[in-house]
Amino acid sequence: MYRTLDPAKIVGTITALERRISERFPGAGLAKVCAELAEIARENRERLERIAKPHLGLRLAIGSVLLGGIALLGYVATIIKLKSNTEDLFGVMQGIEASVNLLIVMGAAVFSLVTLESRWKRKQSLEDLHELRSIVHVIDMHQLTKDPGANSAVTPPTLSSPQRLLKPAELVRYLDYCSEMLSLTAKVAALYAQHTADAVVIEAVNDLERLTTNLSAKIWQKITIVQALVSATPTLPVPIVADARPAAAQQVPAAEPTTNPSSAARS
Repeated sequence: MYRTLDPAKIVGTITALERRISERFPGAGLAKVCAELAEIARENRERLERIAKPHLGLRLAIGSVLLGGIALLGYVATIIKLKSNTEDLFGVMQGIEASVNLLIVMGAAVFSLVTLESRWKRKQSLEDLHELRSIVHVIDMHQLTKDPGANSAVTPPTLSSPQRLLKPAELVRYLDYCSEMLSLTAKVAALYAQHTADAVVIEAVNDLERLTTNLSAKIWQKITIVQALVSATPTLPVPIVADARPAAAQQVPAAEPTTNPSSAARS
């Protein structure tokens, strides 16, 4: 149950990530890229199911061709007249050479027909992986202008500088979303290596995983820089507001006891 990747779970995770990006950054282009990635993951799920199934029509055609070739060879063998009393050694050698060449050609033809289905599936897989590689570079373009040190006073922006309206916390979240998308793209590619033993497809998947890992490491370097800049920013002390009243006004005199005039007259 937990030994293989589930295409449905991957599609659900990408869809949830799209909602998170849309809620955090409404109208952002990164959310549209994530929606496109979710659509590609759904399409690849159907393609993987089609590639994993045996191509019965193609196998039937290959089997018919092979049986026809064997029948043709049997017919040719029946009409060949062998001369056992021949003394022409050169002619015998020519016949052996022609037979060997014929067997080599037939063996190559049989191998080509037998591997035709696997080569067709390889071609389909490599085309799908190329599509995933393209969207990886699209994700990288969205984080390209997210420079963690762009808002510093050391490097003031120019007229051609892109607008950077993200706060440090928002920038970290944006870069983290890009890293998650790269990781999920690699997981979609890993589904192709999971359902095949083709060395070419597996190597293409590994190459795509190395690409996403390197780009994700670059993104996390930016995140580390942003967090370091936030930690190094000094916090201004809160000023203590002193009482502006004079010292004489701040001293409240003690109330003197009042004397009743009638009681004083009686005394």
